[in-house]
Amino acid sequence: MCWCQVSEVPNIQKVVEIVDFAIFFLYPLQNKLLLITRNLVANQMNINNGSLWPALFGLMLVTVASPQALGRNIQVVTSFYPEFVAALNVTAGVPGIEVHNMASPSVGCLHDYQLTAGDARQLAEADLFLANGSGMESFLEKIRRQWPRLRVVETSEGVPLINGNAHVWVSPTGARRQVDRIARALAAADPANAARYAANEAAYAAKIEALETRMKTELGPYANHPIITFHEAFAYFARDLGLDLAGVVEREPGREPDARELADTIELVRAKHVKILFAEPQYSDRATAVIARETGAKVYQLDPVVTGPPEPEQAKEAYLVAMEKNLATLREALR
Repeated sequence: MCWCQVSEVPNIQKVVEIVDFAIFFLYPLQNKLLLITRNLVANQMNINNGSLWPALFGLMLVTVASPQALGRNIQVVTSFYPEFVAALNVTAGVPGIEVHNMASPSVGCLHDYQLTAGDARQLAEADLFLANGSGMESFLEKIRRQWPRLRVVETSEGVPLINGNAHVWVSPTGARRQVDRIARALAAADPANAARYAANEAAYAAKIEALETRMKTELGPYANHPIITFHEAFAYFARDLGLDLAGVVEREPGREPDARELADTIELVRAKHVKILFAEPQYSDRATAVIARETGAKVYQLDPVVTGPPEPEQAKEAYLVAMEKNLATLREALR
């Protein structure tokens, strides 16, 4: 006697509901193609002849299928340029994966960034979203609500923050920790290539560490030298390289200091005998120029690597290139 009779067919609605739950919550990396396929399978169920089990089997295959099994690449979206650079290095040479940067490489930090229609299209197709976190992307909760299947990874998670400062990656030490977290996230999303991600992470982290070691050696003679920066991007950088971050000109990027804040900074420069001010190539340096004029301090530029070339091959080297330039700038400024 057949144990799948027509009398059992009404339970098919429960099956569909269970599969829906799995698609949306248990398998967050599946593309919306899963839902489309699920609907097609459900519509093809021949309820009249009681073909419940073939249909259920089809639904199970759809639910557990990886993106590669569905004939498409894993789609990784990064929030902004530092995440993009790190992800490109960790995924280098790995088949079946694509990395896309959400914010334009010319945007800079995302303190006031608003999601666009283009961003929404990218996120709807994404399997993994890599964000800096720690308050850098104010829109993360919105993304989690709007795309509940999308796995969102905050790469600064677990890094002790300095007064809530999100600019962890500017320090090579912080950058290496974030690269490690990116590799772990990718391995979870694509276990078949976990060893490749681990190897890429180790190779890239070794390059960053070698550069950091050289920076500490060459900047060692200037330990605790007071400097003033344009905004708070260099707090971790200064701490880990032994420099004294005596002050910050603009605590909120994009908002120039008022007259009182300028006066306070000028007083600080004079009190600490600061001879060097560091601006950033991404922002106007008008306030820094005023301080330099009033105090005689000289202005240099340090790059927090929030902008750079969009082409993947060039972007892969952007962090190391920028840090080499920062080292050269510091050598010149501090000597």
